[in-house]
Amino acid sequence: MLKYDPLACLPSSEELPDSDDTPVDNELQDLIPGLLKALLAIAWPERMDWFFGVDMGIYYDPNLPPIVPDGFLSLGVERFYDENLRPSYVLWEERRVPVLALEVVSQKYRGEYSTKKAEYGKLGILYYVVYNPFRRRKPPLEVYKLINGDYTALADGNPLWLPEIGLGIGMERGTYLGIPRQWLYWYNQQGEKLLTPEENAQLAQQQTQQAKQDAQLAKQDAQLAKQDAQQARQRAELLAERLRTLGIDPDSLI
Repeated sequence: MLKYDPLACLPSSEELPDSDDTPVDNELQDLIPGLLKALLAIAWPERMDWFFGVDMGIYYDPNLPPIVPDGFLSLGVERFYDENLRPSYVLWEERRVPVLALEVVSQKYRGEYSTKKAEYGKLGILYYVVYNPFRRRKPPLEVYKLINGDYTALADGNPLWLPEIGLGIGMERGTYLGIPRQWLYWYNQQGEKLLTPEENAQLAQQQTQQAKQDAQLAKQDAQLAKQDAQQARQRAELLAERLRTLGIDPDSLI
């Protein structure tokens, strides 16, 4: 009996275009998701069950073009297959819908609050994160959670805890690639941000300098203690000498 495998009839990731040839509107749309990916590599060095795509197409229908978030996170998938890495993310191969999609808004809207939001909801992506650095009257960072088929904005907070991921996401000023500005960060359950490589190096330098200062202070304290001991010994010797001039043996007083 002939067995029919529908997956065998679908194009593979190698056969599909790996880009929609649409350039990003500004550098932040590349750098911000790139930072989040770098932080995960530092936080989860031993884990091989996650993938973070940056400006990569997500194929969900072989007859339709992919959707291309600025960044997305999938859990429970192979981190990489081989040294050539993924050309794209194909749902009928991965069998896992991303758990989070990220859009960085430029001065020109690209459907972040309408069409893309609806598309991610139809796919079942649990969290939808929108970062709009140009906002002044509303929070620049919005996080939506898919509840009963609709995205619901999570309560205002910075950071916001995402239990299904085991990390929080928030915004804070910092330095990445030598650029000081407000960035998006992952946070641990204690609300501490995961540091960029530059920030880790800076922290290590500060800790080294502090250790040197502590060692110097400890040395100075030891020298002062030595001086105090010498002065105490000198005072004891002077007192003993005075007692002897008075005809008193200082040893008899012990």
